[in-house]
Amino acid sequence: MNANKGTAPHSPLQKRRTTGTAELLFEVLLLCYMVFFLGPAQAGVTEPDPRAQDAFDFMNVLAKKGLHDLKNERWNAYGQFTYISSWKSGFPALYTNLNGSTNSLLPGSERSFTGTATLYLGLKTWNGGEVYFVPEMISMRPLSDLKGLGGAIQNFELQKGGSETPIYYRSRLFFKQTWGFGGERIQLDSDPMQLGTTVDSRRLVVRVGNFSVIDFFDRNSYSGDLRRQFLNMAFMTYAAFDFAADARGYTWGAVGEYFHDNWTMRFGHVATSIDPNQLPLDTRIFKYYGQQIEFERRHLLYGHPGAIRVLAYRNHENMGKFSDAIAAFQSDHNKNATTCTGFNYGSGNASAPDLCWARKPNDKMGIGINLEQQVLDGIGIFLRGMYSDGKTEVFSYTSTDRSISLGALVNGSRWGRKRDLLGVGFAAGWISSQHAKYLNMGGVDGFIGDGRIKRGAEHVVDIFYSVNVLSSLWVTADYQHIANPGFNADRGPVNIYGMRIHAEF
Repeated sequence: MNANKGTAPHSPLQKRRTTGTAELLFEVLLLCYMVFFLGPAQAGVTEPDPRAQDAFDFMNVLAKKGLHDLKNERWNAYGQFTYISSWKSGFPALYTNLNGSTNSLLPGSERSFTGTATLYLGLKTWNGGEVYFVPEMISMRPLSDLKGLGGAIQNFELQKGGSETPIYYRSRLFFKQTWGFGGERIQLDSDPMQLGTTVDSRRLVVRVGNFSVIDFFDRNSYSGDLRRQFLNMAFMTYAAFDFAADARGYTWGAVGEYFHDNWTMRFGHVATSIDPNQLPLDTRIFKYYGQQIEFERRHLLYGHPGAIRVLAYRNHENMGKFSDAIAAFQSDHNKNATTCTGFNYGSGNASAPDLCWARKPNDKMGIGINLEQQVLDGIGIFLRGMYSDGKTEVFSYTSTDRSISLGALVNGSRWGRKRDLLGVGFAAGWISSQHAKYLNMGGVDGFIGDGRIKRGAEHVVDIFYSVNVLSSLWVTADYQHIANPGFNADRGPVNIYGMRIHAEF
């Protein structure tokens, strides 16, 4: 995601604090959680599948004591906290922030961290009606002020405009109504943002309020829940899916889903931010908006579950086309990256075009396919690919115009640790020729802009192993190899080493 406008990148020689307030806070929280919630469970005990419901202790403890009915809930409450630490080694680069451009990944070694804590609250209002409220906290330090990586950002938790000082906010507040139309009766498990209940296999579900688009669209069992799975943002959703959102990834709007046995159709209409990669949302939701439609088909293949999803999106936003920014600069060199008084990314390159001079109502569109398939018990594979038009700037997500990701997820049942996870994934992203031309002239967008570019596919290999050390606590080791950072073959490759601590209750 993207740092604040005008924030200067850290010098690679700048001394970093090894321990901050937020880091100490999360160590204390972790200790308290282990003492008060987890108890004396031992590593090595055989447990159910990592996604099994009993990983969330609090509600299950109440259920086992006869104080709560997980299959017909009036309310539920879940929580999580996650701490991720990343270290980037130095890497080769022919140039960095050339001619005053500001969006390079710094070539020196750096350390980054995020810490998040989330509380999920659900309440049944009447038959079919539910309300969900999700407050959250984040503390973070990105690599190079979150600049220089196009789609392969090493830590999915990173947000635009975050800080090392903990920030508290409401991430979600929405109302959900379900109408049943018959078919089979299906039990929905109790989960964060899902009350345990029984529904018809043919039903209409409408949600209205504050949420993230990817709470409901482009779901994947093996690549999407990145607090347990891959760490790189390229595996959270399509890297080329510029879904409408504020700087934290959330929006306001409505989503409708129609389920017909093994088929589902979804449609969403949501608000977009006023300026790209910023917090304030535009309340003129029928003037500027993001729309997405998705069709899903679930199936069994030789007795193993799988799904196919096709998603298309269209954003109508006040955004710049790369060709218009280039044309404005070529017609008048005073319309450069340093002279715009409107919203811009603070580039100091006076010889470069800037999207600031090209913003007007424009459309951005893309289409993608999402596949998942269990191949053996405890082993699943996934594939995602999306093509976006590549004409306009990144507004909410990453700088990628076309993307693909694939990989496999294996739980540890084959070596006697059913709640451990091993993942291997590969993802690649590309930019359009117009996007590359704009960057090669020294332009910057929300994430990238080295001052020059030799266009190449930015790709990442992400390998992780997650150890379940206590009943609801996982520790993960992660390695990422990123080639052509910022889609620039003149820079990289980059090696990033990560560690994640994740707990649930």
